[in-house]
Amino acid sequence: FQIDTTQESYLDLFPLDAIVYLTPDSENVLEDIDPNKVYILGGLVDESIHKKLTLQRAREQSLQTARLPIREYMVKSVNTKNYHSETLAINQVFDVLSTYYETHSWPAALKAGVSSGKGYMLPD
Repeated sequence: FQIDTTQESYLDLFPLDAIVYLTPDSENVLEDIDPNKVYILGGLVDESIHKKLTLQRAREQSLQTARLPIREYMVKSVNTKNYHSETLAINQVFDVLSTYYETHSWPAALKAGVSSGKGYMLPD
């Protein structure tokens, strides 16, 4: 993958209607990757989870939002802590998106990026 870095904001680089802000709090499910869209991931880098903060930020910027289809393709696994989280690290989201882009399979993509520690698994 070719990666460029810049100090400029994505808001200054791309048209607003081309930007999709990925947030686990979105009501919109990402069903496919559109090569004409720009996907913002890692909008918040923090050790703690701040519910709806990334969704609020996207709304303030009038951006489209989407979430990965974890609930649609995975089931909650039984675990001792009863822990289930759809919040992923930047590298996990990247792994999901890049695998989906190559395979066009959400199950394969989610298997590649969602660790068992998140409390979700693919159904048998």
